[in-house]
Amino acid sequence: MPDSLRAKNRIEALWKHFGIQGRDREQIDKMATEGFQFIKNEFTNGSSSDKYEVFNPATDAKVGDIVLARAAEVDAAVSAARAAYETGPWSTYTGAQRAALMNKLADLIEANAEEIAKAEVKAMGQPIAIMQNVIVPTCASTWRYYAGWADKIEGQSFAEEGGHYRIVRYEPFGVCAGIGPWNVTILTMAWKIAPALAAGNTYVFKASEKSPYSVLILARLFKEAGFPEGVVNVLTGDGQTGALMASHMDIDKISFTGSGASGRKVVDAANKSNMKKVTLELGGKSPSIVFEDADIENALAGNSQGFLFNSSQACIAASRLFVQSSIADKFIEGLKTSFAGAEQIMGDPSEPTTMLGPLADTKQLERVLGFIEAGKTEAKLLVGGERKGDKGAFVKPTVFVNPGKDATIYKEEIFGPVLTVLTFETEEEAIKLANDTAYGLSACVYTGSTSRALRVAAKIKAGTIGVNSAYLPDNQTPFGGYKQSGNGRELGKEGLMSYLQAKTIKINMGV
Repeated sequence: MPDSLRAKNRIEALWKHFGIQGRDREQIDKMATEGFQFIKNEFTNGSSSDKYEVFNPATDAKVGDIVLARAAEVDAAVSAARAAYETGPWSTYTGAQRAALMNKLADLIEANAEEIAKAEVKAMGQPIAIMQNVIVPTCASTWRYYAGWADKIEGQSFAEEGGHYRIVRYEPFGVCAGIGPWNVTILTMAWKIAPALAAGNTYVFKASEKSPYSVLILARLFKEAGFPEGVVNVLTGDGQTGALMASHMDIDKISFTGSGASGRKVVDAANKSNMKKVTLELGGKSPSIVFEDADIENALAGNSQGFLFNSSQACIAASRLFVQSSIADKFIEGLKTSFAGAEQIMGDPSEPTTMLGPLADTKQLERVLGFIEAGKTEAKLLVGGERKGDKGAFVKPTVFVNPGKDATIYKEEIFGPVLTVLTFETEEEAIKLANDTAYGLSACVYTGSTSRALRVAAKIKAGTIGVNSAYLPDNQTPFGGYKQSGNGRELGKEGLMSYLQAKTIKINMGV
């Protein structure tokens, strides 16, 4: 088959399954024709023949095939980033110049919000209303937040002592890399790349193969914003691509968001190659504690609507709920009603009234249903517990009561709308239950007592804690976990400093 016909067939398949026309179709056509790897401000497919099929998780229809980056493409992207950092125009940019481009990118993200949202809806089932009203604006705000830091990276100086004057500089690492997850694709992309660019680094980024299209739209916007070639390179790839990045000898730092098992592989590869610096965010099994003096309606909303955000495909989802026994019967009955009612806002993610979409794909559907079946032998099923419909990756919001402490649904991260509930008597017991996990990413505390909230929050071993609400990250404060939930932090000033290294200079004043 001639190359031109292959390209045409690929294009036709893409726009047919996206179900879009006009300008949106033109952009998808352009993406398919030019390639799935963005290197030196140009799209290419490179030499790889490996592909991955992307399906719409709401309809099971095939969206298209993406080409997976392999060693040649990874090497090309890293070489482009190295050249941009060492000798390209980016190497001479001031912080203010970097900030100007980052702010321009934020403007373009907002201007292209509909296109970005549609791409994510079709690839991983993110509800259009959440994409357009929450995810895209938050992504743009992250770029603006770190643009504000770009010209404010200060050093330190110390008074002369022992005949030496001492100064400390904070310098970029050089070529950095990021591997993102599929659940909030463009947000985690911003959390990784924005602080790195503000600090003066260059970047190679790979999103999950399950959600490639929104990231490729952003790749195009980097060029439109005016970033010099090689500053940001975007690869479409799978685990093999990520392994090539983690083991690459010319990448100075890598940031990974994903499972604990994959995170360990990233660390091993980084150490065995050039001991590149590593930031990890590896998920959680977060607790939520509801005390008897809590606002019941607020606590019900936080542990139903808050927990079910993104169909609970969120690393911070508080999937272990602990309720004080004195209010347990009333609270659990309210929870049952809330979860049953949540089915009414679950459906076609392209509809503006849909708040709960499908899981990411068939594989994730099978995984979550497997946990649910196991849970039926480990605990009492309160509500849900099955697939919704016979098309798409929809799972009914599910609650299990009184699981055993060794139950899989109680101990393992499910990454789906499955909640477990246990009761407790005392504050000390609640804290012990909350900390009974290998993870420590997030937690929630619901109480009418500020002193109790602060006292309990101080004793919970987690990196982020929401009081009287489900926890959501924000640009100004660091995000990351304790224990096996990862290493390092993203967001806030700490997110910026994780892309800088300290250099101490001592000046002999006697010469």
